[in-house]
Amino acid sequence: MPRTLLVVDDEESVRYSFRRIFAKEGMDVLTASTAAEGIDAVRRHRPDVVVLDIQLPDRSGLELFGEIHPLDPKRPIIFITAHGTADTAIEAMKGGAFDYLVKPLDVERLGQIIERAFEAARFMHVPAALPAEEAAERIIGRTPVMQEMSKLIGRVAPQDVNVLILGESGSGKELVARALYSHSRRADQPFLAINCAAIPETLLESELFGHEEGAFTGATRRRVGKFEQCDRGTLFLDEIGDMSPAVQAKMLRVLQDQSFQPLGGTRSVRTDVRVLAATNHDLERDVAEGRFRKDLYYRLKGVSIHVPALREHREDIPELANHFLFSFNRDMTQPLHGFEPEALALLQAYDWPGNVRELQGAIREAMLRATGHVILAEFLSDAVRHRQPVVATAATTGESLPDVQSLAKDLLDRGATDIYGELVRAVERVLLTQVLKRTNYHQGQASDILGLNRSTLRYKLRELGISLGKALSEDGADS
Repeated sequence: MPRTLLVVDDEESVRYSFRRIFAKEGMDVLTASTAAEGIDAVRRHRPDVVVLDIQLPDRSGLELFGEIHPLDPKRPIIFITAHGTADTAIEAMKGGAFDYLVKPLDVERLGQIIERAFEAARFMHVPAALPAEEAAERIIGRTPVMQEMSKLIGRVAPQDVNVLILGESGSGKELVARALYSHSRRADQPFLAINCAAIPETLLESELFGHEEGAFTGATRRRVGKFEQCDRGTLFLDEIGDMSPAVQAKMLRVLQDQSFQPLGGTRSVRTDVRVLAATNHDLERDVAEGRFRKDLYYRLKGVSIHVPALREHREDIPELANHFLFSFNRDMTQPLHGFEPEALALLQAYDWPGNVRELQGAIREAMLRATGHVILAEFLSDAVRHRQPVVATAATTGESLPDVQSLAKDLLDRGATDIYGELVRAVERVLLTQVLKRTNYHQGQASDILGLNRSTLRYKLRELGISLGKALSEDGADS
């Protein structure tokens, strides 16, 4: 699906840089040099995300924000500034801006924030429908276990209670969170999401609660946190089981009385936020073993929703497979019309350790390998045809180096066009996992060994889909 980014800045060099860098990421990058051009572009093109300079030649960026934001309060707007004061940026954030950055811009951090903004836009504009409804992205499943889950979502969504979403990686916890949000009474208010496993402890506390100037090294100005920014809205905390004890304690206070203190501050901030939390951890075991606060667990668990693993509702696999097939057909030059019975039987027989996410990837891969108009059994991967999750054991756990020669041959045989990238990612996944295990998942030590800065390491972990929480649980299971 095309993603449209609008950049409003009076510096040609800034506009050029955005076009050069982000057009390569598959974005449609629009630019404007004045506030008048900016508001016109918003009305004509309805961009998904807006990057807005505070100082513009004809009007203040804050004034333009006041016009743009009411047109679509769910559209993320990111401020960039070279001259604006901290107070102006804070006012923008409190008014509903997604984030702000100070020039000169760190390209890597900017890219990460823009990706998060597009993800937030997707959450807020593409509602997750329950099975009875038609939508581009919906919870699919006619089996009793999926119907019961959907009915529970329908009962819980309108209630203003916190929800704990439990399930294996790739099972669809994010889709459940989006369904709870889009069917709630807060659906017209902000929705923000944070992956607790992807952000270091100190930065996570700042991301959630904000910080005062000088709170820690590098805190050159005050920052508004997601709880304050998401007032009256919904906050989705993914991988909540990876939250450190210090942040857990602060989370407990917020859930108890809806107030908190920014990092390094003394002022108390009140907020009204509904929290949806998700984890693939066994939180009851973590509570029993002292890794997760019992009182926080019960505060988060106003209601708990279990998302079943795909192997628990195999009868839904044909419908899911066809849903992905027709969704991906939009990008195919030669559309495919379905699956032969043997191919569907193999899909249902496989255990899918990566759940729905793995199935989605397998369907896309089979479509790329297909000739003709039907998915045959021979187009499915070796893992699915032989019912052995070889990719999960070699490529994600990092126990052994992938067979580069075999991988290259397989990519060539199925006509892949990004062979270099696929091989590099396979080797990087093994290398990063091994180094993290060697350092007991200490990102600072891993960064030193790899010769990467921490932001680059975190970016690669997200890009490769390596979850520190998942790695820790696998490591513990092996020991």
